[in-house]
Amino acid sequence: MSTKIKKVAIIGAGFTGRQIAARTALYDYKVNLYDMSKEVLEDVKVFLKKFFRPKNKREKYQNINITHDFSEALMDVDLIIECVPEDVELKKRVFAQIDELAPAHAIIGTNSSSYPVSKIEDAVTRKDKVLNIHFYPPIPLRPMVDIMKGTETSEGTFETGKNWIKSIECTPLVVKKEIMGFVFNRIWRAIKCEVLHMWANGNADVETIDTAWKIFTGMNMGPFELMDGVGLDVAYNVEMSYYKESGDPRDKPPEKFKEKVEKGELGLKSGQGFYKWK
Repeated sequence: MSTKIKKVAIIGAGFTGRQIAARTALYDYKVNLYDMSKEVLEDVKVFLKKFFRPKNKREKYQNINITHDFSEALMDVDLIIECVPEDVELKKRVFAQIDELAPAHAIIGTNSSSYPVSKIEDAVTRKDKVLNIHFYPPIPLRPMVDIMKGTETSEGTFETGKNWIKSIECTPLVVKKEIMGFVFNRIWRAIKCEVLHMWANGNADVETIDTAWKIFTGMNMGPFELMDGVGLDVAYNVEMSYYKESGDPRDKPPEKFKEKVEKGELGLKSGQGFYKWK
């Protein structure tokens, strides 16, 4: 039996979580947006006020409840999307907490950039109600969402998830057979891996690679600019997830990339990544 989605909880109010919350509220769903950091939640309020500033969007801001209380975030919700960092053990812990506190009918989705939900589902009892629901921020520019089943996900859960994605005017990218990285991220990951090694090996500089990409594809951002936008810490963690899965030395991100992350050069959010940002 399909679940009717009326209220959604977003667990994690970082770069992607806050965008999912805003997009969802825009289409008249009630949203509980949770983060453990009060500082992050204060920043989120600034983001949301800007997002809903246009006159035709202002009233939609009332659809979002920002909370620091985990139990409150899960109260009476029909769909939960976990948006915590790309660490499979952390995701399992969060899934277990959600499973314990959320209503029995609620679907639990992960916004993981790489891990199939089958690697997380053992943390819950409702294995028929889990999904990969992965967004590609910035969502207004890339309104597409990977959707993939776990090992026991029901057809009703899958159809409910797919219909919800369509209801917020995003295109569901259906993964027919489980694969790490899903649809576009799998393609993007191959490009990202190659350009990182070219840069680290000194084959070409960042600007040259980005320029070549933009001329060839007609896009206005190159691979390094895109990584800066997502966050180099996020990009590094995703690369490490592939390496841990395969054990192939070719999948290991360059040490030079790791050093940037350790120095706090995280891209747009820190003001310095591959580029300097205002």
